[in-house]
Amino acid sequence: MGTNVKPYNQEDSKKEQVASMFNNIAKTYDFLNHFLSLGIDIIWRKKAIKELIAIQPKMILDVATGTGDFAFEALSLHPDKIIGVDISEGMLKIAQEKIDKRKESHRFEVRLGDSEKLLFEDNTFDAVTVSFGVRNFENLDKGLSDINRVLRNGGKLVVLEFSNPKKFPIKQLYNFYSFKILPLFGKLFSNDARAYTYLPESVKAFPDGEDFLLRMKGVGFKESKCISLGFGICSIYTGIK
Repeated sequence: MGTNVKPYNQEDSKKEQVASMFNNIAKTYDFLNHFLSLGIDIIWRKKAIKELIAIQPKMILDVATGTGDFAFEALSLHPDKIIGVDISEGMLKIAQEKIDKRKESHRFEVRLGDSEKLLFEDNTFDAVTVSFGVRNFENLDKGLSDINRVLRNGGKLVVLEFSNPKKFPIKQLYNFYSFKILPLFGKLFSNDARAYTYLPESVKAFPDGEDFLLRMKGVGFKESKCISLGFGICSIYTGIK
């Protein structure tokens, strides 16, 4: 199981295609995210952020920050600074508008950046978060390795990502919703129908559960664990450098 599914049938790299796709859907991304998940994604983010309460991080890096929802949730931890990086200028534009509207620029800033080549010194951050973004990495191991590099010793990684439910009837219902209903709504409300076909394909191809924990261990994370949410539809992964 790998992560080589691309948004479009083109020769461009996955990284280039993912950036283009998110640029295309940036304006409707938040609406469709909350609408199609019935708001459950908000609850999942809150649960994931609770995994950082014990370490009270002062410097947080939010990788694949998108429109910034996960980083905004992390502000509840009262960090000194959160930096969000993403390869999509369109998504970062929305995030910046939200930062300005909420007057949080002193605590939260966003930068255009590559998750596999983070432009930060070693041992910079107390925590790194990734929300629904690791499955879009072109090279998963390289991305996880670079995240490990910028974490300080004892720092914590928290990843929130979709999973493939295994039990009947959740598996069957989830697959029907993902491959039939989701693309239909994506086509109606987004100007890039392919984006919402890519979503379930990328989830299906992602090495979830124990497979992802092994990838984390392979790049140096310790005490890694997986917390299943929503009957196996989503998972929180955590690891310590």
